[in-house]
Amino acid sequence: MPEPTSISEYERYRDAIKGRATPLAWLDLDCFLQNAKSLLERSGNLPVRLATKSIRCTSALRYALDLDPRFQGLLCYHAAEAVWLSNHGFSDLVVAYPTLCYPDLLAVSRRVAKGYSIGLMTDHPDQLAVADKAASETGTVQPVWLDLDCSTAFPGLWFGVYRSPVRDMASLDRYLDALENFPNLKFEGLMGYEAQIAGVADDVPGRRVFNRVIRTLKQRSLQQIADRRGAAVARLRQRGFPPLKVNGGGTGSLESTQKEPWVTEVAAGSGLFGPTLFDGYRQFKPLQAVGFALEVNRIAGPDTVTCLGGGYIASGTAGPEAEASPRGLMYPPLPASDK
Repeated sequence: MPEPTSISEYERYRDAIKGRATPLAWLDLDCFLQNAKSLLERSGNLPVRLATKSIRCTSALRYALDLDPRFQGLLCYHAAEAVWLSNHGFSDLVVAYPTLCYPDLLAVSRRVAKGYSIGLMTDHPDQLAVADKAASETGTVQPVWLDLDCSTAFPGLWFGVYRSPVRDMASLDRYLDALENFPNLKFEGLMGYEAQIAGVADDVPGRRVFNRVIRTLKQRSLQQIADRRGAAVARLRQRGFPPLKVNGGGTGSLESTQKEPWVTEVAAGSGLFGPTLFDGYRQFKPLQAVGFALEVNRIAGPDTVTCLGGGYIASGTAGPEAEASPRGLMYPPLPASDK
């Protein structure tokens, strides 16, 4: 097993959790604060909407929102989650992923009818139709957002994710044509998330060729992303749908996204915790603010141990690049009577 990067750091965490039952997790508020400052600096002067799928802790969300007024609103993973968060004092919520689940949409519209701000992400007429029905039943006007795909198609390579079918002016017009048929919906914002920039490491140790290729693809993709978001905003205004908010970026792409004049806010979440996924970025290095401890309950061999319990996977795929890195090993202390 690799040695801890800092013995004093390891010992500090070890002593802090000594005697506590495992598995357990901790949040280092000093590192969290430094990561928050870094996110704000990298975002220019734009507000930062916090992504809840990367910060699964209401106390951490509240702590971040209270740190600086530029941390504004939440980008929620699920419609039911947004309803739950609104019931726990959070406001300015946007559901990042579309849904066709009518009970969830109905619950959202009921909260909106009571004055809560919850926007729904959409990219297809079927999603609009179900959201409009829920809004009609609750007697409210439901705010909706458009998810603009920001992937880049290179010859023989799709650089990005298949996130939304709306990725050019023709598909955008089809979406807007459909939106005009739903009187209980109100267009509120545009989100264009460049996953291939924000979520792909480009400074991975031992992978020089890979890093060089990824950096080249990112550089070529950046201008296309900016042009697509800018063109979408212009078409929306031309069609009479001026977006109140334009969201872009993620922890790994704040520097480039904040330069676009039409972007009104950026999104980030993982950058506050600093998981392993973001150890491999060239332009920033977050501090490890979150850790977890498991009981080592078996030595299976000279270089292999078994831990009892689970772990922590960063937002995204559950591959090695998103898994936590071991920082040290320690048997739990025996009860005094057994020593």
